[in-house]
Amino acid sequence: MIKYMKTLKDKCQTGSFEKLLALDNAEVCKFVSKYAELCNPDSIFVSNDSKEDSTYIRNRAVELGEEKRLGVKGQTYHFDGINDQGRDPGKTQYLLPRGVTLGSDIQSMNRKKGLDEMFHLMKNSMRSKQMYVGFFCLGPCDSEFSILAAQITDSAYVLHSEDILVRDGYEQFKKAKKKDFFKFVHSAGVIENDVSRNYPNKRIYIDLKENTVYSANTQYAGNTVGLKKLAMRLAIQKASSENWLTEHMFIMGAHGPNSRTTYFCGSFPSACGKTSTCMLEGETIVGDDIAYLRKINGKIRAVNVEQGIFGIIKDVNAKDDPSIYEALVTPGEVIFSNILVTEDNMPWWIGKNDNTPLKGINYSGQWHTGKTNDQNIEITPSHTNARYTIRLSSLKNKDPKADDANGVEIKGVIYGGRDSDTSVPVEQAFDWNHGILTKAATLESETTSATLGQEGVRKFNLMANIDFLSIPMGRYIMNNINFVEGIENPPPVFFVNYFLKDKHGKFLTGMKDKHVWLKWMELRIHKDVGAIKTPTGYMPKYDDLKPLFRDILGREYKKEDYITQFTVRIPENLAKIERISKIYHKVPDAPDILFKALAEQEKRLKQVEEKYGEYISPEKLIG
Repeated sequence: MIKYMKTLKDKCQTGSFEKLLALDNAEVCKFVSKYAELCNPDSIFVSNDSKEDSTYIRNRAVELGEEKRLGVKGQTYHFDGINDQGRDPGKTQYLLPRGVTLGSDIQSMNRKKGLDEMFHLMKNSMRSKQMYVGFFCLGPCDSEFSILAAQITDSAYVLHSEDILVRDGYEQFKKAKKKDFFKFVHSAGVIENDVSRNYPNKRIYIDLKENTVYSANTQYAGNTVGLKKLAMRLAIQKASSENWLTEHMFIMGAHGPNSRTTYFCGSFPSACGKTSTCMLEGETIVGDDIAYLRKINGKIRAVNVEQGIFGIIKDVNAKDDPSIYEALVTPGEVIFSNILVTEDNMPWWIGKNDNTPLKGINYSGQWHTGKTNDQNIEITPSHTNARYTIRLSSLKNKDPKADDANGVEIKGVIYGGRDSDTSVPVEQAFDWNHGILTKAATLESETTSATLGQEGVRKFNLMANIDFLSIPMGRYIMNNINFVEGIENPPPVFFVNYFLKDKHGKFLTGMKDKHVWLKWMELRIHKDVGAIKTPTGYMPKYDDLKPLFRDILGREYKKEDYITQFTVRIPENLAKIERISKIYHKVPDAPDILFKALAEQEKRLKQVEEKYGEYISPEKLIG
């Protein structure tokens, strides 16, 4: 006790020691002292949610060169190292005690070995630097959903990012009766030319036993901003033990007839339409990325874990993304990362407009058209994973209940993938179990870039969450199945696919058609429209979609387009069942109920095939 208090007194900047004592939490003091001794910073700055402290952090990020000011008031940009431009699964590990495993889908290592390695990397890593300590609340404050978290870092950019993305938690720590919290420790290591010099020794280790995440020798926010996906990994385990859910989901309000608002959760892999769905014009957004779901008074309610967006900026433009675009070009607090800075000190990114600059500055240094890297590959003006960080309050379509401590009642759940030849544009599962087992648990996404390997390869992605699971896959599936116990009317489960193509490779649906599918789902929830029962679920009737196309998109919807889009493709559906079954046969704890659901769907498909053939018009299935 005396030892760690002395360390804090010696290291803390004026006023910071008192801020720690005011929390009345010995675990916090031990946590900060432990890593102050290990990382050996020159000083410690503790943030207490005040405007003055937030301003200090923002200014420090600029003073240190981690961020630089742009020509728009309040906006800054940050560059990560050329080899540090995204999450690094190969350097990310769960730390597990000897003899404990999470299944073949999870990358892990021995806990003691991992901690020894991380402590070696962090030894004196903050020498001649300042340590920053921030306190946050995951989920709304003063809520049943709230989880407290503390971040230690030597990067003002990291703490600035979290100040935008996550709700303030210092006062919540003061109020908390329970003294436990999620812990995050980050060091960028030795900085050279404003980036981490020792990036080959990048490590991101997740200690599930102590709810602690470590990252070293990296700056990219996905590896360092602990309260994003790294916190989600801890929360998935916590939720599993406490009978609630942490999901990789947006939350949005869809607005139906008579001014009603129907709240949906939605889970999509990257590049499958997640952001464009929850940001549809005329609808409202609660959150774009991570949701906590709980059962409260016999209903499923959900909150946005965050208060901001760390979004991919590629192809964000005024026509397709008006709300986000307006926030990005309006004076106000925005952090851009790995974009191009033009000669007039303005941000530019791929897809912003057609006026591609000929030169500027990006993460590779001075950039010009045709510049190549060491492998003679052309460097794009902005990185394809370039990002923006903003508060949801910057968006004109923020939902009025976005910060409600009680969350919003979820009336529908959407899963979406990228599929060129199998799934129809929108379909409703028969019931909750059918949706989880044959839609969510079979989610696939086709690769979209040849640089990732062969284009069009299907990647299995369980509930769009496989990269972040901290529990075995089988348990995760059963947690979702069992979650509706005690719920009188579980939300309908839907599946959407915006990427169906014809035999010539042409997309069968337009970019804006997703708005029609959403409105149909909203009507289905309230039983305002009927549906056609197929072997794989309920699909829309043409007569219900036609007026929606006219009212929402202002265009006529042709019967032949409907039939092409909603044809039941028997061979492709059977092939998918075979692919998915092979995957789950390798999963040690795959539940029997899953194989049963897939077998039943296969049987239904084959029965219909015998009657109607391999490709079936939806009109033939009208009862």
